[in-house]
Formats: sequence, C-alpha cells, structure tokens
Amino acid sequence: MQLLSAFPLTWARPTGPEPGRIAASAWLLLAAQLCLQLSLPVLPPRFGPQQIRAESVMVRRYNASTGAAPFDSLLVADVGDVNVNLYNLPDSCCRIRQSYQKIVASACVPLTLGGDHTITYPILQAVAEKHGPVGLVHVDAHTDTGDTALGEKIYHGTPFRRCVDEGLLDCSRVVQIGIRGSSYTPDPYKYCRDQGFRVVPAEDCWMKSLVPLMGEVRQQMGDGPVYISFDIDGLDPAYAPGTGTPEIAGLTPAQAFEIIRGCKGLNIVGCDLVEVAPIYDVSGNTALLGANLLFEMLCVLPGVKTM
Repeated sequence: MQLLSAFPLTWARPTGPEPGRIAASAWLLLAAQLCLQLSLPVLPPRFGPQQIRAESVMVRRYNASTGAAPFDSLLVADVGDVNVNLYNLPDSCCRIRQSYQKIVASACVPLTLGGDHTITYPILQAVAEKHGPVGLVHVDAHTDTGDTALGEKIYHGTPFRRCVDEGLLDCSRVVQIGIRGSSYTPDPYKYCRDQGFRVVPAEDCWMKSLVPLMGEVRQQMGDGPVYISFDIDGLDPAYAPGTGTPEIAGLTPAQAFEIIRGCKGLNIVGCDLVEVAPIYDVSGNTALLGANLLFEMLCVLPGVKTM
C-alpha cells in the first residue's frame, strides 16, 4: 500500500532460505532501497523516490566497470513505503525508527531513498541500537549539524547533531566529503572538528581523483560498522540540479562513483540517498543519477560477488 506517493523501502541480505518472509515487489532494477518522505507534503523531495523508481529502468543487473553482481549474490527486495505522519515530524521519526528496528533485526541491510535528510536520524537510531555507534561516510554540500531552526531541533539541517547528542556515531570514524557554500558563521565547521569528524571541503576535491582519499577513509573506518549517507546536493548542480539547496562548485558524478566504490570492503550496515527534488529538473537526470548511485551502493555491500 502506497501511503505517500512512491517512497520505496528495500533491503538486501545474503541469499538463502527465509522462512515466513515474502520477498515483496517486482521492482527489480534498483533493488535495495527504503524510501521515506519526511518533508511537508508541498515540498519537492516528497517526489524524489517516485522519480528515482521511474529512472531506475535504465539500471541493469551487472556493474560492467567493477564486475559486481549484486543480484547473483544477495536477496534483494523493495518492501514498500513507511507510513509517516505528514503533520507531525517527531511522530514520523518515531514511525521510521520503529520500521527500521524490524528491518535491521531481520539481518537486512537497508538502502534508503528520501525524502529529505531528516530521515537519516531515525534510521541511525535503529541501526545503532543493533550495531552500536557507527562510522559515517557522509557526502553532502552541508554538514547538517545545525542545532535548531526556528526553535525546532529536528529538520533536515540537524540530523547529525542529533545523532551526536544520542551517541549514535563513532565520531572518530566520521568523514564528510564535498562540503561547501556560504555560511552564517565565520567558522561553520568548528562543531564538526570539535567532535572529531574529518571534513573534506569541496575545494580539496577539485580537479583530482578521490581514490587516494578513499584509501585513507578505509583505514579510518577499519572493521567497525559503517553507514553511507549521500545527499544529492553533494554533486555540482550542473549534474544534479534537481535538489532544494544547490551549491555550486561541487563534486562530479565520476568522483561520486570513486567515493562509493572506495567503500568496498567496509562493514556497511546501511545507506541512503536523499534530497532529490524532481520539480527542479525536468530532464530527470538528477533522479537517474540517484538511481545509479544507489546501484553502486548495492554493489559494494558485504557479500556481493565479482564476476
């Protein structure tokens, strides 16, 4: 039953018998993702998952560049939408957390489509409940570590501040890549550095491969659980104009691939792709890019075989 347009929830786990569970959905091409919408109903990210689903028809079974064969390695399913409360954001977060508690308890690895970045906070509540504090590979134009907005502590600019407050992150294993843009304070990344985060500004990524950076990130993450959170505005709006808070001079799609592929071998316990707003991109290219990034995430999950 679709409760909010189309917000797909999906997961992947190693292939094997699964008594009593129905592998839901015939949505085969983009596989593992859980799509939630936490924006108000009039805001553009509400329709991101629906458009990504549509564009995912261009995503195929095998990764010709890396040889990854996720559909030969994992049981992959779209398990539907999460029933959120459009009129009560804290209640929506509660519903999301409860939904993910069930998902992670069944040994599934959720890949999520937003929706705005608020969703990462309740997801990480559920993930950390099972795995303990997690490392974070966060691609974004913004750190999303604000404290409040108009007196409210929960919105798409505060998820990682709330995660720090609740001990959901292993702060020594957090890296934020592609950060840029004007700010309200002269040192907008001080909070992140004070927590022990590694902040990689976009200008440190210009005109270069990010393969060396990801080698350092793999060492930083070690063997502990890792969550990947990818805001589409981490990419330059020349490639991904369909988002609500674009910032110029961002990452390229090739660099995005290097970041995700560079997570291969990590103990990935969940991923999300957020903030696609189709209303700002009539071409559909932003959603197509999002679909491909999620496929790349699927390809680096633990247990995926290489052909």
